[in-house]
Amino acid sequence: MAEHCFRITPTGTPRATILIVPPLFEEANRTRRTLVLAMRALAADGFAALLPDLPGQNESLVPLETVDLASWQDALAEAAATIDGPQIIASLRGGALIDHHPKAATWWRLAPVGGASLLRTLMRARVAADREGGVTSSLDSLQAEAATAPLLLAGNRLSPAMIAQLGSAETQPVARLRTVTLGSGADAIAGTPLWLRAEPGEDAAMAKAIAADIAAWSTACGIS
Repeated sequence: MAEHCFRITPTGTPRATILIVPPLFEEANRTRRTLVLAMRALAADGFAALLPDLPGQNESLVPLETVDLASWQDALAEAAATIDGPQIIASLRGGALIDHHPKAATWWRLAPVGGASLLRTLMRARVAADREGGVTSSLDSLQAEAATAPLLLAGNRLSPAMIAQLGSAETQPVARLRTVTLGSGADAIAGTPLWLRAEPGEDAAMAKAIAADIAAWSTACGIS
């Protein structure tokens, strides 16, 4: 099933297409508004920008509990295959775990994180929610439950395959990669860690900084 892709294009022929890979799970919801602002800034600078829905996320009709990390990698590669001309993969947080299958001119990653770290965060949130509801659970008990049945974590019902793959997933090496963090310095941009907020947020300055850094990296790679 083809998933929805949000696309913003510039006037005229684009310099390149930026394929945005959002953070995973609830972090995607918390950062989406800022990512759309970044896409608009990229379009104003002559780039096309594409933000695909992953199976089981956003407008997708696929049940999340039928999806695993490998299927997300395949879906992203399929989305990349529809792009004509040079493309840059721009990933945030856990999105960097699934961005290595497409053929791209270069990659750009913001605050990449390992799958085990994401999984621990989700499980700790479940333990805390259980405690508030008068239920006793632990990381060990949740891992045991997840081995045989889908597990509800922060509103996401994840399959045993998804949890197993996420627990061992690491970002993969790719050619011509720029990795940036939040902060100051040559390999950082100023911004807010929106993925840590309880509700979706927006950081317009961060969106402009993301777009400017991607555009500068594109020029440095000779893609303009």
